[in-house]
Amino acid sequence: MPDDLLNKSKELTKCFKALGDIARLRIVAQLAAHADRSVSELVKALEVSQPLISWHLRRLEKVGLVQVRREGRQAYCSLNWERLRQYLQEFAEVLGEAGLQYRRTDEQENG
Repeated sequence: MPDDLLNKSKELTKCFKALGDIARLRIVAQLAAHADRSVSELVKALEVSQPLISWHLRRLEKVGLVQVRREGRQAYCSLNWERLRQYLQEFAEVLGEAGLQYRRTDEQENG
């Protein structure tokens, strides 16, 4: 696997790990449906404690999927659509390369 593709695969692994929890998927879904949500709104919508929402948001923010801005004591979150598009593009590239390698192997084996 080329180095560039390998680096993309490592980044995708981090993204998928961040999305590997149902609570974080629910947060992403909330943020996809609403342009901006406060942490308090996420707590109410998801029926999860504020500390747990904050912990999950940090994981999503670390991989760049969520942006958090502060206004006074309140934190507002939004989905980073640009980063999400990048991850989707990288995933498509990894799948494309994997598919190409599979087809080559299949053709060699089946002549």
